[in-house]
Amino acid sequence: MKIVILERSSVGADVSVDCIRELGETTVYDNTVTLEDVRERVKDADIVIANKSPLRRETLEDAPKVKLICEFATGFDNCDLDYCSSRGIRVSNVRDYCTAMVAQHTFAMALSLSQKLFHYDAYVKSGAYSAQDRFSNFDLPFCELEGKTWGIVGLGNIGRRVARIAQAFGCSVVFHSITGKNSCGEYPQLDKDTLLAESDFLSLHCPLSDLSRNFIDAEALRKMKRTAVLINVARGPVVNNADLYEALEAGEIAAAGLDVLEKEPLAPDNPLSRFKDSNRLIITPHLAWASVEARRRCVEEAYRNIDAFLRGEDRNIVNP
Repeated sequence: MKIVILERSSVGADVSVDCIRELGETTVYDNTVTLEDVRERVKDADIVIANKSPLRRETLEDAPKVKLICEFATGFDNCDLDYCSSRGIRVSNVRDYCTAMVAQHTFAMALSLSQKLFHYDAYVKSGAYSAQDRFSNFDLPFCELEGKTWGIVGLGNIGRRVARIAQAFGCSVVFHSITGKNSCGEYPQLDKDTLLAESDFLSLHCPLSDLSRNFIDAEALRKMKRTAVLINVARGPVVNNADLYEALEAGEIAAAGLDVLEKEPLAPDNPLSRFKDSNRLIITPHLAWASVEARRRCVEEAYRNIDAFLRGEDRNIVNP
């Protein structure tokens, strides 16, 4: 059984992938970016492990032996599921390995933005605090989470964890289901316009699909409170980056925290690269999931998926 890991670097050099070698002859590539590289590297593989490498007809058609694609991720939008299913190729993902970390990062950004931490840290380090004649400074107003409305788009495992933490801070939690299929009765379910109008904090945790792409665009941003904080830890294209830039410039919302972007890494022509006020915009390099513990769990879960497949069992298959 030949196993190819296309993106070893996606789980970090500090996390071992040696357990995968127990399952078959394993070839490891640090990163695989181009279509040509993908096509060449998977042509003799039985099992492919990937994260962002494009796996579709043009990269798989010359790889007749591929039986399983195993994602080093929860998302699988790099795979053409229809094509894989037509070939009998199973696609598996890893689930629930980074729930705690993504929820933690959601609040790290929300708290940094709402409490203006960058401003006050810079104030002290500039010497201004030492030069003032009173004990405290709060020249840039900030707010409490208690009593605020926390809106969630995507009430899966991560969304539910965020909801519980928001409640612990004293927030009222509401949510919107893009598909309309979530029947959770634990929190009020709102239509999109009502969610946008009522949320003081709005965090996005939905998968990328035709329904969620550009879910937050110019029209949506105009419907939000001018004091609202937007957090996107879902997928970059859920938020139209150009529209968000214009909304921040115009003061249509107070702030945004993004861990994901329409194109990654950040493209030089992305207008958000010009917005330098960290008190109103925080961008992190798609790391919300990437604690050491989560990356170890990711590899362990991929191992279990492959081991199950080799024993004739389905585990975390997304195209049954």
